[in-house]
Amino acid sequence: MPLVGHLRELRNRIGIALFFVLIGTAVSFWWYEHGLGEFIRAPYCGLDTDLRALATGGTGDCALLVTDVFGGALIRLKISFIVGVVLAAPFWLHQVWAFLTPGLKKNEKLYGVAFVAASSTLFALGAALAYFSLSAGLDLLLGLAGDGVAIALTAQDYIGFVISLLVAFGVSFELPLIAVVLNLVGVLSHATLSKGRRWIFFLTIVFAAFITPTQDPFTMLLMAGPMIVLFELAIQVARFVDRRRAKREAALGLTGLADDESSPLVEDPARLDEPSPLDEPTTAPR
Repeated sequence: MPLVGHLRELRNRIGIALFFVLIGTAVSFWWYEHGLGEFIRAPYCGLDTDLRALATGGTGDCALLVTDVFGGALIRLKISFIVGVVLAAPFWLHQVWAFLTPGLKKNEKLYGVAFVAASSTLFALGAALAYFSLSAGLDLLLGLAGDGVAIALTAQDYIGFVISLLVAFGVSFELPLIAVVLNLVGVLSHATLSKGRRWIFFLTIVFAAFITPTQDPFTMLLMAGPMIVLFELAIQVARFVDRRRAKREAALGLTGLADDESSPLVEDPARLDEPSPLDEPTTAPR
């Protein structure tokens, strides 16, 4: 395919992806009044009424403060767009995959599927952990204000806090996966990871302290603990990968070769790939 054809296909794929995102945003905009808004406010509304100045009625219903005319509409649009991107992820990821697949080999496709599945799962786990820890974090932070202080959170501040916390936890859970990928491509060995294990764990705690929006020890340890476990799992995966790589190199006689030494000549080369069905003629010759 010529360059213009690739650009035309990219334009079409982007257009289809944006269409699915638009549909997801519309669904989320309707869903906001049918449970989505309550789901987002649930960690804040689950706090004791003494910590919420805008508790209304005898039932202790809670509300967030909006300080400008367009604040409510912008908050709803922002939440709808973010949730719409998540809901439409299978569809726009398919468009990205369909654009990249023709240029990948079979093993590269398998690695790509495994990486997308693992990264999506880790991000979802991190975001879920952040959501379920919101109530405890808010209770700790708002409780530090002490008695005699009325706390009324604005919708903008609360939504921004929730989104930043979910993204921070989700992205942090991706870091051990990056270490595994670097090991698979031969950049980072198990020996290096194992030797720097203490530094990795220490820097993980420092990273958690800086990236958590709340800056409280509870949220920091809640992020750092699972990350340390995931990094240890990544180190063990690197051990397994390096052992397999060493066995393969020993079988090919590549063990102990210097960087400037040529590898042994393979006298029995591998067969070329079979021709693709696309390369075969569409009609039989007469």
